[in-house]
Amino acid sequence: MIPQDWRESILEEFIPDVSKLTLVADPDSLLTEERLALRLRQKGFDLIEFEDPIEFRYAYESKYRSIWDKGEHTDLVVILRLPKFELSSLPYDLLQAGRKLSFTLGDLFPNLSYPIVEALDRSLLDALFSVQQSKKFDAMGENKTKDFILQHVFNIPLDTIVHDISLLRTLLRVHYGTLQMPDIFSERLVQLLNTKTIFQSWDLDEIVFKEESFYTFLDERWPIFVDHISKEAGIEESRSAFDLKCPDLTYRGPELLPFNHQDIKVYIDNLFLEGKLTPVENQKLTSNDANIDSWVHVGIKKDDNDATFRISGLFKLLKDTCPNIEDSYTKWIDYALKWAELSALIHNRVHDQDGEIQSQFIDIGNKVNESFSGWLNENYSNLMSLPATKPAMLHHIPRRLSMAMEKSKDALVALIVVDGLSLDQWISIRQILQNNDSGLWISESAVFAWIPTLTSVSRQSIFSGKAPYYFPSSIKTTNNEDKLWKQFWENHNLSRLNISYARGLSDGDVENIMDSILNPGTTKAVGLVIDKIDKIMHGMQLGSAGMHNQIKQWCRKGFLVSLINFLLNNGYDVWMTSDHGNIECTGKGNPSEGVIAETKGERVRIYPSEELRSQIANQFDFARVWNPVGLPGDYFPLVAGGKDAFTNQGSTIVGHGGVSIEEVIVPLVNFKRRTR
Repeated sequence: MIPQDWRESILEEFIPDVSKLTLVADPDSLLTEERLALRLRQKGFDLIEFEDPIEFRYAYESKYRSIWDKGEHTDLVVILRLPKFELSSLPYDLLQAGRKLSFTLGDLFPNLSYPIVEALDRSLLDALFSVQQSKKFDAMGENKTKDFILQHVFNIPLDTIVHDISLLRTLLRVHYGTLQMPDIFSERLVQLLNTKTIFQSWDLDEIVFKEESFYTFLDERWPIFVDHISKEAGIEESRSAFDLKCPDLTYRGPELLPFNHQDIKVYIDNLFLEGKLTPVENQKLTSNDANIDSWVHVGIKKDDNDATFRISGLFKLLKDTCPNIEDSYTKWIDYALKWAELSALIHNRVHDQDGEIQSQFIDIGNKVNESFSGWLNENYSNLMSLPATKPAMLHHIPRRLSMAMEKSKDALVALIVVDGLSLDQWISIRQILQNNDSGLWISESAVFAWIPTLTSVSRQSIFSGKAPYYFPSSIKTTNNEDKLWKQFWENHNLSRLNISYARGLSDGDVENIMDSILNPGTTKAVGLVIDKIDKIMHGMQLGSAGMHNQIKQWCRKGFLVSLINFLLNNGYDVWMTSDHGNIECTGKGNPSEGVIAETKGERVRIYPSEELRSQIANQFDFARVWNPVGLPGDYFPLVAGGKDAFTNQGSTIVGHGGVSIEEVIVPLVNFKRRTR
């Protein structure tokens, strides 16, 4: 029987109850692909990675050996990111007890160049496997494999990119779509485009590789386009910028782009709605101009009505695109970024809040979080073991940073953790940072925090690079972060003199503060905690709108931008994230439980046993049990659902600890200095 997808050819090797232990050589991270990991767990298999021998032995002995010794059965899969012949490096007792398997990309795609296929995100293998099943072809070298994948996976028909419209359409699909194109394919695309005379005036090395550069390229040309169509419509004379032969543009390319082509303009409204492009001021254009197409007006500033216009557009977009339980985590991240744009717009409006908008926002938010909660139940556990090349969870971040160290002995990395910063609050900060420093290059994404979304859980996970399961003794405190951060980097071949950590940052003279933290000339990895936003949150009485207002006031004082600039100026690759977000909630009752709960949060209560947790869960219908995924075995969370809180009936708070999209998906931002 011919497998319908590449996962089936792997899944057929896993038969429940055949062997309690299966050892798998998985050098290409196939078994930890999101959908395959889910299907393995649905078949009853537990997955555990063998990376650090001590950590593995702790998990293996405490969780599985104790079960087997009682005569109970579990199907355990031990995954090694090693070739088949290196399975022999495993401990003897595992080799004796375990069944051995091996899977590689070379087995799945024998006629394609292995190093090229290896560069693909595993979510893209579906399209590649499908075309392999439908087409017969001989073995290909590297360039032919790249061209094959560009055409059949990224849907870029190279022979049809022959003019400005087709290139612009291609770049919009590459950057606006959810497909992430690795650099080796961008390099090949640039190489092929440079063979065509018509594109040699384009700054392809920048706008093909970097999403942020491409949107700057469009942003600079949008005013020129608006001036041009205004002149054509007889509304006004073209402004001086368009009359100049060579406007002052950051990136080379045509000055006037075909935004009004049917294949291009379908993207434009979303790009403005989502904040990727900036509306231009044009005093003479109004929504009543019959000679100007309505789609153009999304890119024209509308003074007081501008936010309302964007809010309306985002409402429609978000209603139509909410992911479902079968979608990948990347779709939820993409959706969360859009949701954050809407939230920031609503919370930042300076005039009285519109009751209808607020009602609609709450209604959509409830539906989004209901869907998100269902998705987490089915899929959250699959995120833990995903490769760190594109971080999906907070503990992947230091592993991602360590890759820079592996590539260059001179690399310097800095990680800023802003305690309690939600994704929508990052949107407010981003605007201030961009206004303060036009030379700052910002690449933004998002990752999943640990649940429950508590500081002691997620922040230790960030600095240790591990799941909370591995630090049970310190799960309730943040006092071990310095030690965990240094242990991580020492395990990645840095001396303790090369590692720095500091917390409690929020204000003050950045240079003096950093001089006291960094080891002069030797610190290669620095971890920093800013606690200002968490302090604002725990004293907040004015809801989410009040949070945004105070965060902006703090950010305008310049501490954060000065810190980022200091680190950039000293050669660091600067990253910023958050341990958890926050959400405005309404109290639904405070459990009277004495000392039963070990942690008594506004959005989560922690119990030492399932029985104690069940006693309280039965008393509060808004509370939901969260199974301890990746948590210590004696750590049992009870989280508040929706926008409810374990506080006095009817009280309004801004809190964290639960499973809302606002608390769980947090920003991951990379800062660099513009080179132009």
